Amino acid sequence: MRDAVWTALKTVNDPELHRDLVSLGMIERAEIEGRVAHVKVNLTTPACPLKSQIEGDVRAAVLAVPGIEDVVVTFGAMVRPPAQPALPGVKHVLLVGSGKGGVGKSNVAVNLAAALARDGARVGLLDADVYGPSVAHMLGQSGARVTANAERKMQPIEAHGMRFLSMANLSPAGQALVWRGPMLHSAIGQFLKDAAWGDLDYLIVDLPPGTGDVQLSLTQTVHVTGAVLVTTPQDVALIDAARALDMFRKASVPVLGVVENMSYFVAPDTGLTYDIFGRGGARKLGNLPLLGEVPLDLNARQDADAGMPTVLAHPQSPAATALTQIARTLAGRVSVQALAQLPEQLPVV
Repeated sequence: MRDAVWTALKTVNDPELHRDLVSLGMIERAEIEGRVAHVKVNLTTPACPLKSQIEGDVRAAVLAVPGIEDVVVTFGAMVRPPAQPALPGVKHVLLVGSGKGGVGKSNVAVNLAAALARDGARVGLLDADVYGPSVAHMLGQSGARVTANAERKMQPIEAHGMRFLSMANLSPAGQALVWRGPMLHSAIGQFLKDAAWGDLDYLIVDLPPGTGDVQLSLTQTVHVTGAVLVTTPQDVALIDAARALDMFRKASVPVLGVVENMSYFVAPDTGLTYDIFGRGGARKLGNLPLLGEVPLDLNARQDADAGMPTVLAHPQSPAATALTQIARTLAGRVSVQALAQLPEQLPVV
């Protein structure tokens, strides 16, 4: 009967990877106790967007085995690294860029990181906007200071289940940095290679606006898994987002998708929807996958000012719901890309 259960599991495909769970090495255990099958599935990310579908498909396949009357499905997760890991201990570096300021890129980056961490992933967040760092404030850590560990490496600050570094925690508040390109390149290199990030599934990097020195330094310093573009719907934002898209392509950085921020507004008193900046503009951007649309939400603004990611402070709000789904969709796309580089048959865990 155990062999029959394993044979049944070979008919269950991962909905995104389109390969069966056994050949992907995702079945950790399949045991029989009486007439009950106990199956443990190791997902390719804790933030798997299709977990419930996988559970339903596993139950249906195993219940078709003669003699099985019930199936208990449990889950673990193991984020697969790419063929070329980004940094020692860091599996994936994901860039969040926009090409221009004022589109809410940093808020999106903070909430994507917080949502992935809440789902159980090991997450780091690097504020690479050296001239205008805001991540520390959004995480409620403006007064914290970066220290060095015993190996004289920068120790990232812990907040809301993730580790982060920001220039705001290294320089006096309100002090402007007037640095040329070589100094920026050195700072980015230190943030990446001279910091004790530890073991991370994802290092989210909040890029500065534009297509300048910081972006170039990052793509030259580490292997980047992919980038996310953040834009608002109107054409004036899409013009700059298209430049950022061109920059990523020239740097051979895969663009995993686009987020349309401030996509619409639902009036709390009437329930009417207003497309303040238009809507659907992101769908015109280079035929990229649309990761999701985030509405204008008063909670999101207040939470950012209060130092708490809105996916944690108001998880049921419209913006938080959208951002959580975007984070899971992004994690799924990273898994697809990583496993596409692996052999057809993986060993069973």
